[in-house]
Amino acid sequence: MIAAVALAVVLVRGGDEEAAKEGAATGSAPASTSTAPPETWEQLVRRDPDDPMALGDVDAPVVMIAYSEFQCPFCGKFARDTEPALVEKYVEDGTLRIEWRDFPYLGPESSLAAQGGRAAAAQDRFWEFEEAMYADQLPPNSGRLDEGHLVSVAEKIGLDVDRFREDLASPDVERAVEEDFAEGQAIGVTGTPAFVVNGVPVIGAQPTEVFEQTIEKAAEDAGS
Repeated sequence: MIAAVALAVVLVRGGDEEAAKEGAATGSAPASTSTAPPETWEQLVRRDPDDPMALGDVDAPVVMIAYSEFQCPFCGKFARDTEPALVEKYVEDGTLRIEWRDFPYLGPESSLAAQGGRAAAAQDRFWEFEEAMYADQLPPNSGRLDEGHLVSVAEKIGLDVDRFREDLASPDVERAVEEDFAEGQAIGVTGTPAFVVNGVPVIGAQPTEVFEQTIEKAAEDAGS
């Protein structure tokens, strides 16, 4: 069991709760400088070498857990504007590992899209699916993010579509999405995008410089 209450206090702190909620929705909340208790952080990080929904070395000194969802406009902004820079600067040199967590809080279309991500991950193509979903992102709850749309994305990135359809409907895939969502709720995540970098929360699609500063400080602390 994750020490949920301890990290929830960090992610959404007392009088800052509404600001954190607003920041998750708008991408404009200030980054937190609080840190999670080490035992809580260690229970959150998976470091699974076979995780297709993670980028970077399994032993990277910095791990950024990203609670995200495919309908959130600011998740798309982060994925398009900031994530590529972080991958180039920190993932490729072994400093940073990014671990995706599904947090489909905007409704059924979000949950189905998250299942699509996991169906792509089953073919080791999650990150190509993520890029394609955000490159031409649909507006939230448009009614268009359905199985047909997800299959079109799968076709676009060259997946085995029959297998994709099968995995999309899998109860195991649905359960895995629900477990990620429950994990985020347990630690106080209320919206997306929400990140935890070596125990330090960063709420919203902050400027790239905020992530760079947080990652570099975490790397410095990890080496001390």
